[in-house]
Amino acid sequence: MGYRTVAARGQDEHVEKKSRFIGIAWPVHSEEEAKQIIEKIRKEYWDASHHVYAYRLRPADGKGAEIQKFSDDGEPGGTAGKPCLDVLLGEDVSNVLVIVIRYFGGTLLGTGGLVRAYTKGAQIALAAAGVIEKKVYVRSSIRMDYGYLSKIQYLIGKKPAEEVGVVDTVYEDNVIIRLLVREDVHDRFRDEITASSEGRLTLEDEEKVLAAPVSGKLQVFKE
Repeated sequence: MGYRTVAARGQDEHVEKKSRFIGIAWPVHSEEEAKQIIEKIRKEYWDASHHVYAYRLRPADGKGAEIQKFSDDGEPGGTAGKPCLDVLLGEDVSNVLVIVIRYFGGTLLGTGGLVRAYTKGAQIALAAAGVIEKKVYVRSSIRMDYGYLSKIQYLIGKKPAEEVGVVDTVYEDNVIIRLLVREDVHDRFRDEITASSEGRLTLEDEEKVLAAPVSGKLQVFKE
């Protein structure tokens, strides 16, 4: 099953009444990984006033309850970590850690100001990391004589990039086009390939993987 997450580590910052807020987001897949990153950031930004964090993890086997954790790290309760978690929930992203680092600027922000500042820190961190939706794709290939190549390339070219993506093309005695085909359109696409070749061609399937469009191209992820 697919899910929304972030593509990679991302970082951005903003200033509120002279306090500097640095928002950083990462894709993570376990509490241990999240804790290691939090500890690393504490050491890297050792002179910061606060290291507020929130993370949300899917169950590894797809069953059971997800894990949600946050920390205000010394800020008044409910003004920092919970707003960051609320951003993750609002964006419906999982397997994500966000840390918002604060350098105090000398002016108190008040409860509402803190909530707004940490919310913005988490939002800009997610935007910098790039929210993506991982979906299930089938690694497939089409083996054909050169006479079918232009017709099949035309058929593939009409498909949205997020549905069917070409991994590579091998030119030997025959042509082999390797593809990623989104699971929910796989059967229809296979039928189109078969119909366009009068039953001579079909999709040869391998394994199912998680992938998502990143910078206009499908990228495969391990988890």
